[in-house]
Parts: sequence; C-alpha cells; structure tokens
Amino acid sequence: MALALLVPGGRGQLGHDMVAVGPADGLVRAPSSAELDVTDDTAVADAVADFAALARGSGLRPVVVNAAAHTAVDAAETEEDRAFAINARGPASLARWCAEHDVPLLHVSTDYVFPGDGTRPYEPSDETGPRSAYGRTKLVGEQRVLATWERSWVVRTAWVYGQHGSNFVKTVARLAGSRDTLSVVDDQVGSPTWSLDLARGLVSLASLVVDGGPARRVLHATNDGETTWCGFARAVFEELGLDPARVLPAKTDDFPRPARRPAYSVLSGKAWEEVGLPPLRHWREALSAAVAARAVP
Repeated sequence: MALALLVPGGRGQLGHDMVAVGPADGLVRAPSSAELDVTDDTAVADAVADFAALARGSGLRPVVVNAAAHTAVDAAETEEDRAFAINARGPASLARWCAEHDVPLLHVSTDYVFPGDGTRPYEPSDETGPRSAYGRTKLVGEQRVLATWERSWVVRTAWVYGQHGSNFVKTVARLAGSRDTLSVVDDQVGSPTWSLDLARGLVSLASLVVDGGPARRVLHATNDGETTWCGFARAVFEELGLDPARVLPAKTDDFPRPARRPAYSVLSGKAWEEVGLPPLRHWREALSAAVAARAVP
C-alpha cells in the first residue's frame, strides 16, 4: 500500500524536497508554518485528523514527517521561549495527535543536541549535552516526542543545504561573486548534507515504519564523510569552477557569535544502516550532484 506524507514545515528546504521525492503513487501534503502552526494544538489536532482520514479513505498509509523548526541558532539565544514553542511543544503536540490517530511520526532533529566536543562520530545512544538554546529546545522536542508516542522516530541530521531557503552553499556562492577572498572557519567539523538526499532517506524510513519498525527510535542521517566549513567552502568553489585557494582558513574565535557552535558534530550512520536503510552517499558526491542539477546555488 502506498504512502501518504504530511510534512509540517513544508516550505523549508527539506519540506520542498520531501514533495519532490515523495511517493509517486501516494500523497504528500507539505503545509507552510503559516498554513499549519505546530504551536497551535487545535490546528495540529485538526490537521492530523483530516490527513489520517484522507489517507486511509484513499487506501494510503499515513506518516507525519515533522520538518517544522526554529532553526535561527543565534536568534534562539534571545528568543528561547519562541524556539521552545516550535522545537519542543510543537513536536509534542504532533506526537499526541499522531498517537490519537495511530499515525507514525518521524521527527527531524539536529547534531546540536550533542556538546560538540567529541573525537569520533556520535552514535544515537551517546550522551547528549547541548551548548545552545537551539540545541536545548531541540533535545526537549526529541524527549517529548519519544515519551508521548511509541510509534515515533527521531532522525538527527546536520549541515543541511538545498535549493530552497538560505544556507551555507548559497552564501558562499554569492560571496564568491563579490569578494576576492573568503575567510571561513576551519576548526569546526561536520558532514554537509544535501536536503534532497535526506528527503529520500526519510521516505525510505517512512516505508519501513508503516510496517512496524525499526525498533531503534533514534537514528542519524547525514551524507557520508566529514570536512570543515573551510573545506566545504573550497569544495563549493571547485564545483563553480573557481579557485579554492581564495577560501582562507580562520578560527571560530575570529567570528564571535551569540550561540556556541559545536567543534565536532559528525553523526554516525551505523544505526541507520543496521536497520536496513540505504546509506546516504558521500557529501562530496552529493555536492557535485546538487550543483550539476542546478539545485544550488
């Protein structure tokens, strides 16, 4: 039986790509935050009820994929209440009403739930310890989702870029056209992740959960491999046919920001593969494909 997907946060870069890769013989609804405010419990209740009825009435198997989030990391430091409403109370509301209608929930989370001082890729079972308001609110969201509904899964990802919305790749491409050189931090390590690849992975997971699994309820999904922001920027330059030597390494302390950034935020994909899901390709291959497809910049 084909899938039906409800994707709150559907106008973000991941939401757009969920629509692009959604099941051709199914249904994808991707409301914007204006169309479905996850902080409005009544709106969430109505949306999940209507979606479940529509899907089952059409012979489809419903799954909710929550892509709604307050992702303005620095702004969250001064508006933590707002971030908490979207990143914690909103997901809990979704989980509550998904449980009411027996609809599986996939909740997208972040590497920021970890302290960022690791030396090896983080496993889903590793101890968390967020160092920012954004990370704290996302961690509470994970905890509330998992505690509310047994058919919910948390998928952590990192360093996401895509065709829609603002992101690092677009910023680098824009600045490359106006500056002779760029200084980019070289002491933060992570895994750049193309939102289209992440969306494909989430659809694969959705197909798995409608049949009852996997048993592991927290998973990590990023493109494979790791680099620094400087290495990422240099790769963007290469893809655009520009000289990567124009990108100069810098230190995090050279660019003080309100929110503390993780020095190391690589997420292990081991558990993702162990439950039978296809691994996401290497980040460098994904970047080449994204640029070739004119998905970015």
